Amino acid sequence: MTPLTLTADADQGLSKPKRTAWVPTLVLILGSLYCLIPVAWVVIAASKGHGELFSTFTFAPGTGFLDNLKELSSYRDGIYWQWMVNSLFYAGGGALLSAAVSAAGGYALGRFAFKGREFVFKLMLAGVLVPSIVLTVPQYLLLSKLGLADSYWSMLLPSILSPYGVYLVRIYAAASVPAELLEAARMDGASEWRIFSRIAVPMMMPGLITVFLFQFVGIWNNFLLPYVMLADDTKFPITLGLYTLLNQGASQPALYTLVIMGCFLAILPLIALFLVIQRFWSLDLLSGSVKA
Repeated sequence: MTPLTLTADADQGLSKPKRTAWVPTLVLILGSLYCLIPVAWVVIAASKGHGELFSTFTFAPGTGFLDNLKELSSYRDGIYWQWMVNSLFYAGGGALLSAAVSAAGGYALGRFAFKGREFVFKLMLAGVLVPSIVLTVPQYLLLSKLGLADSYWSMLLPSILSPYGVYLVRIYAAASVPAELLEAARMDGASEWRIFSRIAVPMMMPGLITVFLFQFVGIWNNFLLPYVMLADDTKFPITLGLYTLLNQGASQPALYTLVIMGCFLAILPLIALFLVIQRFWSLDLLSGSVKA
C-alpha cells in the first residue's frame, strides 16, 4: 500500500463523522427551540394588553407593555418589587452562604485525611439522592419549634447546606489543589486558614462559582419551601407572589397580564446573573492557578 493510498484512506476516515454531524446538531436545535419558545411567548405576551392577550394570539408584539408594567408596579403599592427584593435576598444570601459552607466542607474532605472521612463523604452522597421536597415538612416542624417559621431565617437556613455543593467542591479540590503546594505553604509557616483563604479558595473558584449559580437558580425557582414556611405575603419570594396573583386571576382576569409581566421580569435577573458569572467563570478557568 503506497503512502498516497494511506492518505486517501485517512481522508476518507476523517470525513465519515461529518456525514452524521447534522444529527446531533438537529437534536440540539430542537432542544433549544423546546426551551426558548416558551420564553419567547412570555416576552411577547408581556407586551399585550388585556384585549390583545385573550384574542387570537400571534407572535407579533403588542402595545400594552408599558401599561402592564405600570399596573404591576402600582398593584398593592408595589408589592411585586418587594417580592423581587425578597427573592434576591433569599437567593443571593443563601447561595453565598452555601458556597462558603461547600468550600470549607469540600476542601476538608478533599485535602485532609481523618478518621471517618469516607463515611462522611458517602453520607453527603446519600444527601444528594434525597429530594429537597422530602425535607421541607421536617424542616418546617423543626424551625417552627425554634420560633423561626414565617421569618427570613426560615428561607435562609435550609439553603445553607447543599450536599451536591459539598460533593462538587470536594471533587474539584482534590483535582485542582495540589497537595505539594499545600505542604510547601505549611513548611513556610502559613496557617491553615491562610492556606485555605489565600491558596485553596482562589484555585477552587470556578467550582465555587458553579455551586453559587446552581444554588441561586434553585432558591430563586423554589416554590414549595416558601409555600410551607411563609404566611406573611410581604416576605414572599417572586414564585409564591406570582402564584397568589395567578389564583386571584380566576376571579379577576385582568390580573393575568400582570402575572405574565411578572414572569417576564423574573427571568431578567437570572439572565443577567448568568451573563456576569460566565465572564468571571471563563477568567477563573484561564487564570485561576496564576492568581493563586
